[in-house]
Amino acid sequence: MRAPLSQSVCSPIWAIIVAICFLVACSPSEPIRIGFVGGTSGRVADLGIAGRDAVLLAVELRNQAGGIAGHQVELLIRDDQQEPEAATRALRELIAQGVVAVVGPMTSAMAMPMVPIANEAGILLLSPTASTDELSGRDDHFFRVNASTHENASRIAQYHLRQRTTRKLAVAYDLRNKAYAESWLDSFRTAYVQGGGELARPIGFAAGGEAAMLPVAQALLATRADGVLIVANSMDTAMLCQQLRKLDQRVPIITAEWAATERLLELGGKAVEGVIVAQNFDRNSTAPRYRSFHQTYRERFHREPGFGGVIAFDAANVLLDALAQRQQGRSIKETILAIRRFDGVQEPLVFNEFGEVTRSLFITVARGGDFVVAE
Repeated sequence: MRAPLSQSVCSPIWAIIVAICFLVACSPSEPIRIGFVGGTSGRVADLGIAGRDAVLLAVELRNQAGGIAGHQVELLIRDDQQEPEAATRALRELIAQGVVAVVGPMTSAMAMPMVPIANEAGILLLSPTASTDELSGRDDHFFRVNASTHENASRIAQYHLRQRTTRKLAVAYDLRNKAYAESWLDSFRTAYVQGGGELARPIGFAAGGEAAMLPVAQALLATRADGVLIVANSMDTAMLCQQLRKLDQRVPIITAEWAATERLLELGGKAVEGVIVAQNFDRNSTAPRYRSFHQTYRERFHREPGFGGVIAFDAANVLLDALAQRQQGRSIKETILAIRRFDGVQEPLVFNEFGEVTRSLFITVARGGDFVVAE
C-alpha cells in the first residue's frame, strides 16, 4: 500500500532536519574572540612581544582546560607599531572581526587615540602597562592592571629622597610617549621637590642611536646635577647610558619603570651597571602561581617574561575569568566591576570603580647582568 503523499514528502524533510541537527550538535562551538594590540615591532618591541606572548600563553592554558562554557578562545593579534594610526586601525579591525574585548595597548601613547574608539564601540580595553594619569578617574571603557604613573613616580621619588645620594637630577624623557613620560615626570617632580630635591629643566628627545644620544648626554651633564633621571624605553635608556658613561663613569643614573626589561641589560652591558630601576613585580617571588607561570613561560618562549609578560598574563586572566563568570545581559566591564578582586600571579588585583588597580613596587639595581632587588 502506498504511503500518503504528505508522509512521503515529510519523511525526507525530517531526515534532512535530523541530519542538520546532528551536524550542528557535533560541530565545534563558535569561538570567543578576544584581541591583543601592542607594539611588537620597533623600539618598544620587547615590551609588546612579552605582552603578546603572555596573553597567548593565558589563552592556550585556558583552552587546554576546556575553554569558557564549552567555547574555545581565539586570540587575534595586532601590532600597533607604536604609531597612533596603526593602533586605531588595528582596534577598528578587531572590532569588525567581533572581538568581545582587547588586551592592550602596552603604552600610554597608543592608549590615548584608542580609548575614544573603544568608548564609541563599547569594547573594553584592558591594558597591562599603559599608566598615564590622563586616563585616570574616568568612567569609560579603559581598564588597566598596572599602577598609575602618579603612584609609581611618587614612590620612586620618595625612595631616592630617603637614600640621600642625589639632590639635583638632570632629566631626559622620550617625546614619542609624552602621555606617559610627561605624566610620570609631573608626579615625580611634585614628590621630589616637596621632599627637598631639585630637577633641572627636562630635556626631551625623539631619536636614538649614538649620534642622537651623545648631545643629549652632554646636555644632561652640563646641568652639573649630581644624578641623571631617564624616562624612556629600554633601548633608548641603554643607548643614553652608554653615552653618559663615556663622559662620566660615576654619575648616578635612575630610570622609570618603563625601561625595566631584559633588553636594558642586554643592550646596556657595563654601561647600565648600578643603574636603579623600579619594577611592578618581584623577580624573586616564591609565590606558587608566579613560579608556575614563570616556568611555563620560559619553557614556551625560551626567555624571561619581564614585567610586560607578568602584567599582561594578569590582564589576560582577568578578562578570561570575567568571561567565565559573566551573567547573561551583563557587559565585561560590568562583570569586572562586580567581581572587583582577581588573583594575579603575585598579588591580588583589586579594581576601583574606574577600572584601576594598585600594584606593589620594587626598587632594583642592574648588577652583574641581572636586576637585584634593593627594596
